[in-house]
Amino acid sequence: MKFGVMMFTTDYSIAAHELAIAVEERGLESLWLPEHSHIPLPRVSPWPGGGELPKMYYDVMDPFVSLGAAASVTKRIKLATGICLVVQRDPIQLAKEVATLDQLSNGRFLFGVGGGWNAEEMADHGTVDFKGRFKLMDERVEALRNIWTQNQPEFHGDSVDFGPMMTWPKPIQKPYPPIIVGGGFPYGARRAISYGDGWMPIGDRVDVIELLPRFRQMAVEAGREPDDIPVTSFGLQPENDLVAKTADAGIHRVVFGLPSEKAEIILPMLDKFSDMVNRYS
Repeated sequence: MKFGVMMFTTDYSIAAHELAIAVEERGLESLWLPEHSHIPLPRVSPWPGGGELPKMYYDVMDPFVSLGAAASVTKRIKLATGICLVVQRDPIQLAKEVATLDQLSNGRFLFGVGGGWNAEEMADHGTVDFKGRFKLMDERVEALRNIWTQNQPEFHGDSVDFGPMMTWPKPIQKPYPPIIVGGGFPYGARRAISYGDGWMPIGDRVDVIELLPRFRQMAVEAGREPDDIPVTSFGLQPENDLVAKTADAGIHRVVFGLPSEKAEIILPMLDKFSDMVNRYS
């Protein structure tokens, strides 16, 4: 089983490039960075985690710029969005950002995607049909794949429409970086089976171990090989018993959450995670 960490990097936390170096030094597999462009006021959409929205959501830095900095100082670790809010990004520009990061990292990028939860944030980006955001995400992902795999891509959908173009670079990874679809069960799982290279539910909101057999059966029924859609348990608590059960169940990867803190707090936490890497990898 592989291990990664996720952090909302801010101007008061350890910097992304410093965190990446520490993650690589300790033998972890991946670094995941989330995104929110902004948080509209007043707050309306409830935070899925419950309670007040944590401060780090307001302050988080851009994941692509941060991962680019991390790519420049590392050689081995995977660099991932966890998650990229596809419905808030222009697909043509996003295709270039992903391909550029994959080039700069020499093929180490993992493209974690999701539909998001903050309706007001999406509306500011022109996504006014909140209930239709997943259809928009699906269409934009399809458009991204066209751009990455075709020399003269074009796309004509309900929400994304562009004629033949030339755009480079193309990703190093072929046909494109793994698309790891975030979301719950069954809808997020179905999207992952439809077009993903992995499924990434939030581990403290979904019983991933219990759902794994059902997810694999769904993949078979859809004509896909379950091993081609590995499961990442995102936000799992670093508890030995829980990690052991997750490893025994055949989960491909766990990603531990880190607080938005300075190095003196983060580095000892990473040392403990490193012990788990040695125990369960």
